[in-house]
Amino acid sequence: MSTFEQLAPFIQDYIYRNGWEELREIQVAACDVIFNTDSNLLIATPTASGKTEAAFLPVITKLYNEPCESVGVLYIAPLKALINDQFARIEELLQEAYIPVTKWHGDVSATVKNKLLKKPSGILQTTPESLEAMLMRRKEQAVKLFSDLRFIIIDEVHNFIGEERGTQLISLLERLQKLTGVIPVRIGLSATLGDIEGAEDWLNGGTGRKCITPDTGVKRRRAVVMVEHFYEFAFQEKDKKNEISFYENLYELTRGKKSIVFSNARSEVEKNIVNLKEIAKKRGEPDVFMVHHGSISASDREFVEEQMRLSDLPLVTGATVTLELGIDLGDLERIIQVGCPKSVASLSQRLGRSGRRSGVSEMCFLFEEEKRSESTEFYKAVNWSFIKCIALIELYRENYIEPVLPERYPFGILYHQTMSFLYSRGEASPEVLAQSLLSEYAFRFVTQEDYRELLRYLLKIGHIERTENGGLILGTEGEKVANHYDFYSVFESDVEYSVREGSHEIGTLTRLMQPDTTFVLGGKSWMVTEIDKENKNIYVKSAEGKPPTVWDGTGEVIEHTRVLKKMKEIITTDCKYPYLGDGAKKRLTEIRQVAAGAGLETKEIFEISPDTYGISLWLGTRALNSLDYILNKLLPDRKFVEPYWPFLIVKNVTKNELMDALDYIRKNDVTESDYIVPKDAKTFGKYNDFVPENLLIKQYVDRYTDVVEMKEEISL
Repeated sequence: MSTFEQLAPFIQDYIYRNGWEELREIQVAACDVIFNTDSNLLIATPTASGKTEAAFLPVITKLYNEPCESVGVLYIAPLKALINDQFARIEELLQEAYIPVTKWHGDVSATVKNKLLKKPSGILQTTPESLEAMLMRRKEQAVKLFSDLRFIIIDEVHNFIGEERGTQLISLLERLQKLTGVIPVRIGLSATLGDIEGAEDWLNGGTGRKCITPDTGVKRRRAVVMVEHFYEFAFQEKDKKNEISFYENLYELTRGKKSIVFSNARSEVEKNIVNLKEIAKKRGEPDVFMVHHGSISASDREFVEEQMRLSDLPLVTGATVTLELGIDLGDLERIIQVGCPKSVASLSQRLGRSGRRSGVSEMCFLFEEEKRSESTEFYKAVNWSFIKCIALIELYRENYIEPVLPERYPFGILYHQTMSFLYSRGEASPEVLAQSLLSEYAFRFVTQEDYRELLRYLLKIGHIERTENGGLILGTEGEKVANHYDFYSVFESDVEYSVREGSHEIGTLTRLMQPDTTFVLGGKSWMVTEIDKENKNIYVKSAEGKPPTVWDGTGEVIEHTRVLKKMKEIITTDCKYPYLGDGAKKRLTEIRQVAAGAGLETKEIFEISPDTYGISLWLGTRALNSLDYILNKLLPDRKFVEPYWPFLIVKNVTKNELMDALDYIRKNDVTESDYIVPKDAKTFGKYNDFVPENLLIKQYVDRYTDVVEMKEEISL
């Protein structure tokens, strides 16, 4: 039988009615896996390639031919908004199959949930947080709901892999398997994966199955990109004041085009939209501008999504990452990015939002900066974000996407799952806890000794308690955490905190920093003295010593070495990039002149002052940290200097001492044991406050360093 003939009769009728000439190659390949194997399936094809249909055509057929005695498909997505609109394209199919679809998240009424609990069937759509709540508080009902579960479909799978939510999700899926005794086939969907093997490994975790990723040769749609650069208007020469300003350019790029204007911070989103509204008002043109980000209420965000999807007007929405995922917004004609995306993966995801109808994606990148004085140090005279953006575009053109970085020691999530397990079970021995959790894929690298240390610490701080017969239960402090409405999520809510020294506001952060944490903001080092969650304030004082990361208010970004190498290529060669506008070409020429004057093409070490030097090895975050922490040991008298990405700055050393240290690293077998890691170098995480300090350092070293890569790169 052909693939078409294997599909349920009503699906065949649907295909005829909608004028499909043939099934797409990925749909045929997915049907082959689902119909003829029991393997997991990863569908990794570009945006608008038919992934949703590829997953559901064979799955609906299987459910139709072999009805389930419970929920048959568990569909998991990272956003409620994605859940709310994902099934519009196949709603007709599901109605004809008499397969009900039930949403299950915080905005769904108890009536809807109780109806499903009474008669479990069809497809259940949910988020990891709602699944967590279900396994904690409705364990027996969860068994009934999923006793005959056949498939688990994870949408936007790249959004989970390597993230805390992904670790939580993969742990929950194993807990569900143990509760029900069934191991459903897992299907992952993604348009943005750079490490297929790593994604397959993650998707398989705990199933004992292999994963098949069909290689259909589907190519992403053609893309047109443009990069333009502006100096702040006030700094332009007097005779050039008639030039178009940054915001006027932004206005013209979006005028008459249904667009998203992406920014890296909510404050920037607001600033962009306010300026666009003002220009429209001055010109007497319609106000078609809206805002969508984490500080906007859910109902307002849904209104924006609905307007973008249904309106024929050329609406323009300013957004952060909230619109990066595949929510249906209709036919977007153009994407604007103010500043640089954080990664090639993010660039690819955002670019793919446009051009569904035309077949050509359009994305424009805009930069504005203050003109520096001629006396500025050369490395501060370079707009590194601008150079990084060109590097990301070039890597995208080379079909490169950053690989997944597996999380080997997710101690914060292990704490969370321990508390969730005890909440749902009531009491468990240490042996049962260890056997249940450490056997999971998510925690496979955590040792028995590490877990014992975590449990001892939780006993010490009152989060768990021993019973008379030696079992463990939630303690008084642990109950406060587990009973809080926010417990189900493993990430801090995306809120903006005001950083203050006394009454003076220094800036804002999108992550809550705990007392005694040091970080960099506004070019200075700060230590947190007090946090005021209710009023969203972080109070700080000036700090000495080196923070573990440079904090720029946009969240943690781990830069990959390949990005840095591409940046070096861009500023040290004369390659031309046809997508650069006149302002961008001029700025790149200026930067190349600065780089040539500093000798960045060949110099590894450059002098800033007689006892201060910069190291220019073009290493990614993890390799650069490894170098930094080994230099802490080899040069114990070096003093902290504000880090300036992408360089490492060292003070109180001579050039010869620095050259000797690099030579030693190249010639000797240095390892993590040669690190001297700053005491406050810890990973950030919602539940990391409840993890012993030495385990957090172990997690930090694993996540943020790579001594093997560092050795390989500096030895080339």
